[in-house]
Amino acid sequence: MSLSRLTDLIAQAKAKDPQLGADLDLEFKVLSSRLPFGLNFERHRPEAVELPARPIRKGDKVRVLSPRGSTKKGDQRLWHVKAVRKDGDGRVADLELLGAAKSEIQSVSLDDLVVVAEFRDTVYPGLISTGKVERGGSKPYHTVINGENYHVLKALTYTHRGKVDAIYIDPPYNTGAKDWKYNNDYVEADDLYRHSKWLAMMERRLSLAKELLNLADSILIVTVDEKEYLRLGLLIEQTFPEGSAQMVSSVINRKGVVRTNELTRTNEFIFFVKFGSARLAAERAPSTKKVRWASLRRFEDSSRRAGPQPRPDQFYPVFIGVDSRRIEAIGTSLPPGVERTTVSDKPGCITVWPLKPDGTEMIWGLTPNTLKKRLSEGFVKVVGDKRGKSPTIYYLTSGQVREVASGDLVITGRDADDSVVVEFATGKSSLPSTQWDRESHNAQSNGTGLLASLLPNRKFPYAKSLYAVEDCLRLAVGEKTDAIIVDFFSGSGTTAHAVMRLNRRDGGRRQSICITNNEVAATEQESLRKSGLRPGDGEWERWGICDYITKPRVQAAITGKTSDDLPIKGDYKFTDEFPMNEGFEENAEFFTLTYETALSVDHNLAFARIAPMLWLRAGSIGKRIDELPVNGWAVADSYGLLVDGDSATSFIRAVSNAQGLRIAFIVTDDDRRFQSIARQLPEGVEPVRLYESYLTNFSFANGE
Repeated sequence: MSLSRLTDLIAQAKAKDPQLGADLDLEFKVLSSRLPFGLNFERHRPEAVELPARPIRKGDKVRVLSPRGSTKKGDQRLWHVKAVRKDGDGRVADLELLGAAKSEIQSVSLDDLVVVAEFRDTVYPGLISTGKVERGGSKPYHTVINGENYHVLKALTYTHRGKVDAIYIDPPYNTGAKDWKYNNDYVEADDLYRHSKWLAMMERRLSLAKELLNLADSILIVTVDEKEYLRLGLLIEQTFPEGSAQMVSSVINRKGVVRTNELTRTNEFIFFVKFGSARLAAERAPSTKKVRWASLRRFEDSSRRAGPQPRPDQFYPVFIGVDSRRIEAIGTSLPPGVERTTVSDKPGCITVWPLKPDGTEMIWGLTPNTLKKRLSEGFVKVVGDKRGKSPTIYYLTSGQVREVASGDLVITGRDADDSVVVEFATGKSSLPSTQWDRESHNAQSNGTGLLASLLPNRKFPYAKSLYAVEDCLRLAVGEKTDAIIVDFFSGSGTTAHAVMRLNRRDGGRRQSICITNNEVAATEQESLRKSGLRPGDGEWERWGICDYITKPRVQAAITGKTSDDLPIKGDYKFTDEFPMNEGFEENAEFFTLTYETALSVDHNLAFARIAPMLWLRAGSIGKRIDELPVNGWAVADSYGLLVDGDSATSFIRAVSNAQGLRIAFIVTDDDRRFQSIARQLPEGVEPVRLYESYLTNFSFANGE
């Protein structure tokens, strides 16, 4: 029996017999003070989570909800659904109280019940797509999953076991200010078991995270403040004895948070835990010198078009888009004596010639073919037309291009017109210290403030600085352009946003998996309940963090438009500066976790919800097989599916002819047939038996 359960029983004893309760309480305190040395905490009875969207089935555990309009806490006891039946125009469940010494039964309308899953229960997860945004062509999809993060992590043990390169999490800091729930209750500051509840919650999730990480080469990053950093450090050592951990102190608010009779807090802590051969990506110290781009138009008198040494191949028009501010076309050179007025303008473009302000015809510094080559490489850029002046074109000289090739100039990103951002390489690359004090890590301006630009009029307190998360991830996966990054306390979606910025800077194909629930802020729940709403109602759910903040934030970051379909105002800063309304060439899809039955899965009745998990396991790339194929098999971009063994020959032929296929899912109850088909698959294609592999993965108890 757990200590927290004992305190509950003692409280009940006090209510019935104050003296007996006091005596038990005294003995309990004496026993509980005899603790061994080290990290000791109460591993509380398994967490439970309410699933308001889940249909109620016979055999479920449920709670009885408070009447609509009530703000009082509902009946927290668990009931077992013995039967579900019709009752007039509605449906009711016959219930029996769980764990009661004396039998208690009742019948309750399904509308007044909510399914509860304890974390020791076996779950069979599925996914339902709730939208997508596509701007990244063939790139892998970022995914945002709405669901209880413990159960989503369980789902990922089927799709990503041992495949994850980095995990970044910003868990609740356990401030006592209603920042997280345990068993559907907010953990208050005066809860005697506040710290052990937090540790129990974290231990369960970190144990699952360990199953997802590639322990031969991966990194775990966890942020925390002073409330739990000591306990978290010990928990990390205990959970990951094979890891190598360091802690960083990071300033997130230079002004600090003033507290009564306490030092002003300016920082938080970040744990970096390396596994196997993982190496942190070194950073090059920023240069104080600025790279000077050359003007494409020549200035010296000897470079006049009609000069003593004419160069007719360097006098030609350049067409710059009025809206795009990019070079849309490069004309052909005009022979001497041919007036430039003979060249027609292009619709939607400004025609730019190499003219001095007084109209003198000069020449460009490059021939048309060379300019086209430099443009394709990103070594040409256009600077806007201030005060009505014609746009100015700049380029990197031949010497500077050689410096890029030699590494003396470093490409650090690209501007809106696709031109490179270059910096001088100064000194050797080095890793940062364990003390971080960077203006870019200011959580107020670069977290909450930046989020306000993406989602005007939508409030989310304590958003992380985008650039702080980006810097953490650059250290972890800066040299892994195909990395998989998981965040299972996703909040506003900063991790997905930061991964997109990393990809833009180096052309990477990293993908993020962000997990969050759809919890409604505590300050808003009371008013929603007073209006008669409950979790699961559409009007309630639309105010939840996933639907109201996370999904819209990821979509806005990619499209460059706010939730009101307006261009985002402002620019990204620091390591890679460009307008936020440019967006990112990335793909993302949004899902909600579902709870299936083993029977429906095994009989192909849950395929529509299992399909996204097969797609995730195959890399979240390209098209998905969302329906059972009528001809017995189907092949998508990264995987194939065989549901009819009699079609195996056609399936194997199609798999052999496909490019980039990773997995072949084979639905069969016959292990010999599965092995026979698997042996005929091309080398490099992993055979996976359905639904045996899925059911086996989730059929064990959760060990709680």
